[in-house]
Amino acid sequence: MRTKYYKLNAANPDPAVLAEAAALLRQGGLVAFPTETVYGLGANGLDAQAVTGIFAAKGRPSDNPLILHVDSADKLSALAAAIPSSAQALIDKYWPGPLTVVVARQPIVPDAVTGGLNTVAVRLPDSFIARELIRLAGVPIAAPSANTSGRPSPTTAAAVLSDLDGKIDAIIDAGRCKIGVESTVVDCTTPVPTLLRPGGVTYEMLLSVLGEIEVDPALAGSAAVPKSPGMKYIHYAPAAPMFLVEAEPQQTASVLRREVAQAVAAGKTVGAVVSAELAATLPRRVIAAVYGSRADTGVIAANLYTALRSFDDRVVDVIYAEGIAEQGLGLAVMNRLRKAAGYRIIRE
Repeated sequence: MRTKYYKLNAANPDPAVLAEAAALLRQGGLVAFPTETVYGLGANGLDAQAVTGIFAAKGRPSDNPLILHVDSADKLSALAAAIPSSAQALIDKYWPGPLTVVVARQPIVPDAVTGGLNTVAVRLPDSFIARELIRLAGVPIAAPSANTSGRPSPTTAAAVLSDLDGKIDAIIDAGRCKIGVESTVVDCTTPVPTLLRPGGVTYEMLLSVLGEIEVDPALAGSAAVPKSPGMKYIHYAPAAPMFLVEAEPQQTASVLRREVAQAVAAGKTVGAVVSAELAATLPRRVIAAVYGSRADTGVIAANLYTALRSFDDRVVDVIYAEGIAEQGLGLAVMNRLRKAAGYRIIRE
């Protein structure tokens, strides 16, 4: 398959390009497109056969649910059997934006989207290009991240091309994604709304609207039936094995430097995914990917997947990653780092 590559100006996208890409989606094709979070791999969310193409292209397990993307909030009623008050409150505050709500599904939603569950995850993206593509397609778009399953999610079209060139119909390139980690997912079918995946809408932001929210045990790695993408399988992993250092803030740097020094002494080629502050103190022979300053979790989130993917081209034996505080976007960053490390965590 030849993958078409469309380059768009994010501020002034060509309507003809979006119309052509939307036609591909209506015809059952697969189109990668930018959102404010990461690039998504889209298919007609009401066409079970088209949706199965997503799983084939990504190598994704079929019991891992997908998110349906809509172009306006009023489209939710066609997909949801009911809209709980908690979901409506979150929608009123954070749509369009990096928030996905899980609600009871209508029969129109294929099992291929939900992994056979009686719930469906729905999001209204903030990206104008994403919303316009969905509007022109005239159907909700099922779209996980546009990468090979298990790999770091793509925040650039180049990363999509690296993983999926020749496997999908088209890629829309509109530059780097702003937020850099996937949407927050909240299950609104439980008596108390449950956070399934942290993301661009932080725990603190959710709490300010809901007053009470539970955190799903699966976020800590427990076995569970996944209601949300990214809950069951290892995700976001770089090519080399990675260890995450989680320690008290004043100890994290010294623990990571100790682990790095031991690995270097053992003759290993060592990589590090770290803050700018820590990178400056590492031995020269360590290959460092800097995700930003500890003082700005927004920058860290935006750069995280690029830092992880940078080791595709720099061969190392082992990678050590610096953990950060879990306030604000730090919770989403740490969730992704733990999964990228396969829960190989050094704690002190």
